[in-house]
Amino acid sequence: MKTILSIEKIQSPLQVNNPFIMAVHHNDHYPKGNEKMEPVHYLPTWQVGRDFNPNAPWRMYHGEKVPGFPYHPHRGFETVTVVLEGIVDHFDSLGAKGRYGQGDVQWMSAGSGALHSEMFPVVSQTTDNPTELFQIWLNLPSKGKKTSPNYKMLWNEKIPLITETDKNGNKYEIKLIAGKYGTIESLDPLPNSWAFDRSHHVGIWIIKLSPNAELTIPSVSPTLNRMLYNIEGAGIQVDNEAVDFYHCAQLSGSENILVKNGNTDSLLLLLEGEPINEPVVAYGPFVMNSRQEIQQAINDFKSTEFGGWPWDSPEPVNKLGDGRFASYNHGEKIETP
Repeated sequence: MKTILSIEKIQSPLQVNNPFIMAVHHNDHYPKGNEKMEPVHYLPTWQVGRDFNPNAPWRMYHGEKVPGFPYHPHRGFETVTVVLEGIVDHFDSLGAKGRYGQGDVQWMSAGSGALHSEMFPVVSQTTDNPTELFQIWLNLPSKGKKTSPNYKMLWNEKIPLITETDKNGNKYEIKLIAGKYGTIESLDPLPNSWAFDRSHHVGIWIIKLSPNAELTIPSVSPTLNRMLYNIEGAGIQVDNEAVDFYHCAQLSGSENILVKNGNTDSLLLLLEGEPINEPVVAYGPFVMNSRQEIQQAINDFKSTEFGGWPWDSPEPVNKLGDGRFASYNHGEKIETP
């Protein structure tokens, strides 16, 4: 059995396989902020409201004053936002809001339709504000596309972190966002998620390898789709084939895969899962099973705006001094790490 099906340079967005729809990697070196959590200066290449320059040290995306993504609709899939560094402010059409970062993960299901905003406030006025995150779009099966939108926080302190050493004493670390490693299982996602049923083998791992560390990714299933991304590392070998910096490998799901690190610290992302064996039709922020359902999503959004936007700004942020928190249903329930 061939363990490596393909190796190619990482694109933007990242190449993914079913049950995933899309994934993006944001890595921005924001400067200091002011009292409104805006950058103290903007780059000369900045395109107001549409700043995606891949060669710039940081981007404003669709934000006009604060970096990020002002309110926009989704239907039919889930977003899993993994923040390695920095802060994200969340607001949505259900009256929920929150602030998370520094290792936290937000798992949000758009279900039958929701509006949300994702802004990246630059909260420090004395130091730079580096921000790095992955956002992963996980498809919903047809029955899940009809469910009410929802979200939950996986706080950094509660996410399983496996730290082990290989046979030569070199350390590796797995942050288990979804799936299992050995006998250790991730926190549960939302109940309507494809990942909630453990037999679907959905895995999202953040892997850190110390120099020369070796890690074996275990065999799971012959029908599993599996992608491994070298986000930050030199000299990575996967079953003795080089996977260069910012390259990805599509791997067999039915074989043990040996990953060997080079002589630097490395950061890898693993995405895997059983495919959802249903038609996939995607159009912008909507992912459904047919063109008719896409048209219905467009019509529903035009007529209802999925409940409307209850906040006074299309790109709201929380208060400067706020810590990490999640507020649901207009403050009816509030949780902190």
